[in-house]
Amino acid sequence: MKSIRNLLAGTALAAGALLGAGTMVSIATAADETPAPATPPAGAHAWGGHGWHRHHGPGFLYSKLGLTDAQKADIKTIMQSNGPQMKALHEQLRANSLKLQQTQPNDPNYSNVVSQTASANASVHQQVDTLKATIRQQIFAKLTPAQQTQLQTLEAQMAARHAEHAGWTPPAGT
Repeated sequence: MKSIRNLLAGTALAAGALLGAGTMVSIATAADETPAPATPPAGAHAWGGHGWHRHHGPGFLYSKLGLTDAQKADIKTIMQSNGPQMKALHEQLRANSLKLQQTQPNDPNYSNVVSQTASANASVHQQVDTLKATIRQQIFAKLTPAQQTQLQTLEAQMAARHAEHAGWTPPAGT
């Protein structure tokens, strides 16, 4: 009786080991067959596959203004002409972040790297903010007075929703 139990236990263990090995091979094969990420479509904005059209950003708001085809073309031109500069600024931010990540906290030069990265990022963020404001101003100029008023209302509503989700109150006049 004892030998039959040992035989069954050994068989069960061997079957489990084979099943586990088969599963691992299957997982490894599936991982090798994972398709590469799709390249962004031609004409995608430089700072993201959808530019500012991510769900509830400015592009989403512009889509609610009933823009004419000419206005859409003008806005597209504005976004495309500023895209390379925006992309370069974001690449600088990524490079600075990578530099900081690659420097270990126990590196004797770590404090200097942190200081240099923070200074560089402050400058780049200022350039990004200025460019975004310029783009916003150029687009705003393409809108009719009624669309400008509607955009301001939509922006205020969006700010209120963000504030509600973030738990803060936007400054007066926003």
